[in-house]
Amino acid sequence: LIHRNDSPNGKRYARKDSNGAIETAYGFNLAPLLARAEELAGMAQQVADAQRALKLIKERITLARRDVRKLISAGVEDAVPGNWQRIEALYIATVARLRVAKQADDLADILEDLELLRDECVNLMENQLNLVKSVANGAVIRQHIQNSNTESTNESEPRSGKEQGEKSRQAKKGRQQPVKAFALSMVLRACPEIVAYGPTGDISTWRELMAAAVTVRSMLGVSPSAYQQACEAMGPENAAATMAAILERAGHISSPGGYLRDLTRRAERGEFSLGPMLMALLRARGTAVSVAAG
Repeated sequence: LIHRNDSPNGKRYARKDSNGAIETAYGFNLAPLLARAEELAGMAQQVADAQRALKLIKERITLARRDVRKLISAGVEDAVPGNWQRIEALYIATVARLRVAKQADDLADILEDLELLRDECVNLMENQLNLVKSVANGAVIRQHIQNSNTESTNESEPRSGKEQGEKSRQAKKGRQQPVKAFALSMVLRACPEIVAYGPTGDISTWRELMAAAVTVRSMLGVSPSAYQQACEAMGPENAAATMAAILERAGHISSPGGYLRDLTRRAERGEFSLGPMLMALLRARGTAVSVAAG
C-alpha cells in the first residue's frame, strides 16, 4: 500500500532538475494506495456485507430461541404428546454453542438446528390442534344427530298444541348457532399483537394463528381445558381469533381464563358473536374496514 524510497542520509527530500521539476523524491510514496483504490473499496464492501449478514443471523437466532423456549413451555404445560425433555436438552446444548461460535458459518449451523427444533415443536402443537379440531367436529356431528333424532321423534308422536309449543321452544334454546367466521386479514388488523407469536414471528395462515394462540394461551395463564372447550364451542379458528382478541386487551382483563370460559358459555347458548369484539378493537385502532365473512 505504501512504497518507501529511502534517501542516502535517511531524510525525506526531493531532488529537482534544472527546470525545477521533481526528479527524485525520497520518503513515502502513496501511489500503490491510489492504484489499488478500487480493489480496496471492493474489500471494504465485502466486510460491510459480511457484518450485515452476521447481524441478520444473530437476529434470527434470537427469534428462534424465543420461539423454541415458548413452545417448549407451552407443550410441557399443556401436556402435549411428545418427548419435550429431549427437545429441551437439545435446545440447551444448541444455545450453549453460542458461547464459542464467532464465525458466520458456525452461527448459521446453530440457527439451522434451532429452526429444526422449532419446526418439530410446531408439528407437535399442530398435531394436538388437529386432535382438538377432530373432537370439536365430532361434537358437532353428535349434536346434529341428536337434534335430528329429537325432531324425528317429535314428528312421529302427536302432541297437544301446548306440548308442541314448549318442545319447540326448548329445541330452539338448545340448538347451538355456529359462530360467524371472519377473514384472517381482518383478525390480524384488529389483533396485531399476536403476530409476534407466530411460528416464524409472522402469521399468514389460520394454522399459524392457531399455533400462536396455543402459545398465547399458556402465556396468559388460560388452562388447556378452557381453551379446548372454546375450540369445541366456537371452532378452532374462532377460538384462536378470540384468544388473539384477549391478548390485545390483556391489560384490561383481570382473568383471561375466566373471561374465555364466559365467552365459551355464551357461544354454547348461541349468544356469542366475534364481530363486535373485532370491530371494537378496529375502532380503537382507528381502522376503517368492511366486514366480510371468510
